[in-house]
Amino acid sequence: MLGPRSSRGPIWTPPATGRQRSKSPSPTRTARSSVPREEGVVSAGSSESALAAPLRTTFDFELPRGYVDGSGTVHRSGAMRLATGQDELSPLIDQRVRENPAYLGVVLLSLVVTRLGSVPRIDAELIGKLFAADLAYLQEFYRSINGLGQAETAACPSCGIRFELPAAAGGGLGES
Repeated sequence: MLGPRSSRGPIWTPPATGRQRSKSPSPTRTARSSVPREEGVVSAGSSESALAAPLRTTFDFELPRGYVDGSGTVHRSGAMRLATGQDELSPLIDQRVRENPAYLGVVLLSLVVTRLGSVPRIDAELIGKLFAADLAYLQEFYRSINGLGQAETAACPSCGIRFELPAAAGGGLGES
């Protein structure tokens, strides 16, 4: 919940809980929760903010065709994590991307795909060997889970009518 805006920007104020906090910690509480966390889920706050939903960081997917390994096994199910700023920046110093900017999406996907069937290691070479339909699927999945490619809207200040803003140039993976 944001408080009134000041010259320094928004000020965060904690939401009202209907009870006052004591100045000393409760003897029945511990400093850290011992509740195990589900993999890929980050708590959005302490146990006191039970209304806050956890942030999902890992998402399962099913490839349309699947990766076929050297022994002929098809791997279709996998998982992808949310991208970080470092994920988007680090491929830019990769020599393969410098030589061929189209390789950016392959390198970026190799960083965020965390599981693909029983394949022990995901790298750019493996992502490059995927069928075109699977690569296109992963690129769209990446955009979807990272909130990219969603149409932005604006409202006319005079009449209040909402309209879609034109998409920004670029739009490829790593061009956010």
